[in-house]
Amino acid sequence: MSEFEVEPIPGLPGLLPEGEELLWQGAPLWVPLAKRAFHVRLVLLYFGLVILLRAGFILAEGEGLAMAVGSALWLGILALAAGSILSLLAWLYARSTIYSITSRRVVIRFGMVVPVAVNLPFKSIESAGLRVYDDGSGDIPLALISKQKVSYLIMWPNVRPWHFSKVQPMLRALPEVEQVAELLAEALKAAADEESSLQKEQAADQASGHQDSSTAAPAGESLATTSAS
Repeated sequence: MSEFEVEPIPGLPGLLPEGEELLWQGAPLWVPLAKRAFHVRLVLLYFGLVILLRAGFILAEGEGLAMAVGSALWLGILALAAGSILSLLAWLYARSTIYSITSRRVVIRFGMVVPVAVNLPFKSIESAGLRVYDDGSGDIPLALISKQKVSYLIMWPNVRPWHFSKVQPMLRALPEVEQVAELLAEALKAAADEESSLQKEQAADQASGHQDSSTAAPAGESLATTSAS
């Protein structure tokens, strides 16, 4: 995780190394983010229930309809203010967040005041999930290997909800999420195939070097025997 002030490429803390390619960039949609991360609907539902209970209590006490309406109006203003504040926060978070997928890693850039970038190399990603919602948006949670640690509090809301012990970073409230998930799956597979090929080449080189050193030993012994005779 790194903080930075200048972005040579929007969403990335620095220029990509040679051979690494930027495959995709995107940002969360603020309306789904407001619904599922900031729970605007639940807050409004809560205030709605409070208004009904308050109005019912006032009427049951016989204080009159005008008193019930006035109390409901006041609580309604509070509900509107709370929903507006949460929606504004969702819009600001969505505007300040950029998700990037390269040929070697996933980068999550976020932060309304100080931009912060979290680099997740493909080798640190154990698996990637997919959840699609009725509105067409969706989330891609990333399960990490045990050695890769991230902070739930620092990365929120770009994390899978309620996973505190094993935090999973998440590309959240994405449009066309199925296409993004397919692209990420292909990139992960390509990187894994490249790593496997590299390991096979290294193993072959080591085996070849071991074989060369083994065949060189008898020749040395032969020369030493000839010299002694």
